[in-house]
Amino acid sequence: MIVFDGRGILLDVEGTTSSISFVYDVLFEHAKRHVGDFLTTHRHAPEVREAAAGLATGAGLASDTLSAADGPSRLALVALDLMNRDVKDTSLKALQGMIWRGGYQSGEIVAHVFDDVPPALAQWADGGLDVRIYSSGSIEAQKLFFAHTAHGDLTRHLRGHYDTTTGPKRDAASYAAIAADMGLEPRRILFVSDVGTELDAARAAGLATALAVRPGNREPGGVFDHEAVASFAEIVT
Repeated sequence: MIVFDGRGILLDVEGTTSSISFVYDVLFEHAKRHVGDFLTTHRHAPEVREAAAGLATGAGLASDTLSAADGPSRLALVALDLMNRDVKDTSLKALQGMIWRGGYQSGEIVAHVFDDVPPALAQWADGGLDVRIYSSGSIEAQKLFFAHTAHGDLTRHLRGHYDTTTGPKRDAASYAAIAADMGLEPRRILFVSDVGTELDAARAAGLATALAVRPGNREPGGVFDHEAVASFAEIVT
């Protein structure tokens, strides 16, 4: 059990609020199935072109590769390679969020959250805590995720979202920037994640930390010991 008397809670998603298997077996697989058709169908949309340019540049291709006749298929292969290697690429995450938007809206995707998450979010928010999300998934993907869970729309409990545009999750400067944006001293924010190196970075920035221990999680790694919680009910505020 963790007794936390601060004012902000920052949460990871994969392995913390949701199972790793949902992210890989449902979300990633949906993106893999649809990425080629999506790039073809939406190739003229500005947001898609921006993400595609980032993918192309990162792969050493011309930034306007999407405009070529075989551009969508070439970039789909780039995206598939990144997903298969689980690369936290900002352009890929943006593209995934756009693809998932259609899946959530059609009802094909319903986000999984652990049963202890909705009551904890409600209790924290109702108690005046500033609850926010920091994930490698794009901000749009995060908002879609929490708006379409099996427990309903949870976005009303969340005040903000951060992704890799803020900075890498294993960089202490990212957490310092988030604390500044939240307007709180770092020590007044509790960061919960299943990844030890992320928690190490947060602690280096002065945040309080908690290790999420969920079914199917990998070994957390990292350098420091972080107090573990198997349920958000174990976080007492």
